[in-house]
Amino acid sequence: MNRPLTDDTTRTDDLRIARVRPLISPAWLLERCPASPEQEAVVQGGRDAVAQVLRGEDDRLVVVVGPCSIHDHAQAMAYARLLHAAAERHAQDLVVLMRVYFEKPRTTVGWKGYINDPHLDGSYAINEGLELARRLLLDITDLGLPVATEFLDLLSPQFISDLVSWGAIGARTTESQTHRQLASGLSCPVGFKNGTDGGVKVAADAIQAAGAAHAFKGMTKMGVAAIFETAGNPDCHVILRGGQAPNYSAADVDAASAMLAKAGLREQVMIDVSHANSEKKHERQIGVTQDVAAQVAAGDQRIMGLMIESHLHEGRQDLVPGQALQHGVSLTDACISWDQTEPLLQTLAQAVQRRRMKA
Repeated sequence: MNRPLTDDTTRTDDLRIARVRPLISPAWLLERCPASPEQEAVVQGGRDAVAQVLRGEDDRLVVVVGPCSIHDHAQAMAYARLLHAAAERHAQDLVVLMRVYFEKPRTTVGWKGYINDPHLDGSYAINEGLELARRLLLDITDLGLPVATEFLDLLSPQFISDLVSWGAIGARTTESQTHRQLASGLSCPVGFKNGTDGGVKVAADAIQAAGAAHAFKGMTKMGVAAIFETAGNPDCHVILRGGQAPNYSAADVDAASAMLAKAGLREQVMIDVSHANSEKKHERQIGVTQDVAAQVAAGDQRIMGLMIESHLHEGRQDLVPGQALQHGVSLTDACISWDQTEPLLQTLAQAVQRRRMKA
């Protein structure tokens, strides 16, 4: 049988790849959209404040609050201006970071977020989405407000992580070794959510893994494949987000703290008042926040922060072709409104003040 001089590898490779498009390099985007020294100071200030809370050097409460996901620059900035004013009012008691989530994990399929599909039409203008995301982070930090995001895609941090003060690893990815390795090299504090089943041990394991040194493959700022060797991230913590049942009660905090202590880790948790802790009913975030605030006010030092899903207006909406979107309403998980959020920040600040009196 005659064989071709050159094997045709296309018969076994890329059989299900429909198209390959060029990706901009992180270095190109950072040169196009640089951070000023003042913006860098805001980012580092947010990181330092969270780290000091984690290390017991600051008794304030970390509050990560904002939309479930970002889909519009102007609306995000309108929210950021409101939140910045509130953050300044409560600066003695709260470390406030705006939740600025660009990538959304989907249970099956759906809109994957501002970076993947910034035009909301399935065009997947990812290069444009990366630039829009970076410009929004620059504009928010320009206000003096530090930002928080979830690290979902393993390449995206090279484009935006220099502007992020706190990062989350979600319930679906906390068990992922690649995300634990990523967290070990990130420059910001990182929270690991408990598993979707409510299990906290996977998050405790993730903290230990992220605190260790790793070597793994990745992409440099110049867009070149490389091997990264990390030093480990000492500023990681658990986020309780519920599972098969809510896990924000005092008994749940006790159980999580006992597990962390057994693993030789700091007994401290952040509580996500949304997701399974609110039974996916956005208005229940109000009651859950009030319950957690009462625990803080009673003197519990182990609760170091909260996460709240909040937008300009409450509820959620679907993307419907030909139908205009409601202003300031989430496209993903339902959120409480700003008018509902502002009193909660006041309640949390008062809880911290009462906790200080018991210390």
